[in-house]
Amino acid sequence: MDMKLELVMVPVTDVDRAKEFYEKVGFVADHDQVVSDDVRFVQLTPPGSACSIAIGKGLTKMEPGSLDNLQMVIADADATHADLVARGIEVSDVDELAWGRFVFFADPDGNGWALQQLPAWSKSAGGEGYDAS
Repeated sequence: MDMKLELVMVPVTDVDRAKEFYEKVGFVADHDQVVSDDVRFVQLTPPGSACSIAIGKGLTKMEPGSLDNLQMVIADADATHADLVARGIEVSDVDELAWGRFVFFADPDGNGWALQQLPAWSKSAGGEGYDAS
């Protein structure tokens, strides 16, 4: 049985501000639909991802800014860092950890994102699945 995560709700206070921010990061706006006075659904997809996020009005009971560790995998932490800085996104320095190289940022509400470059030993990066050193 397959199970594919395809949509994650991200709670925000200002939908237009959040949409502009995520588009600046590089996400593609797939949908922006006002369903009623109480519901607006905006779906955005990160480049290369099969999973999207949804922001909007009337979509979730989570408090804006309450997601503190959404994570995406990237090919090159240095290149991603440089690209996001060039786009005007406030990001951390590249953080070197035993389980990968990370770049961190948050949206205007404080929802936190971790971008991970997998270590060479990771199976997803073509390695054996363990650190042999």
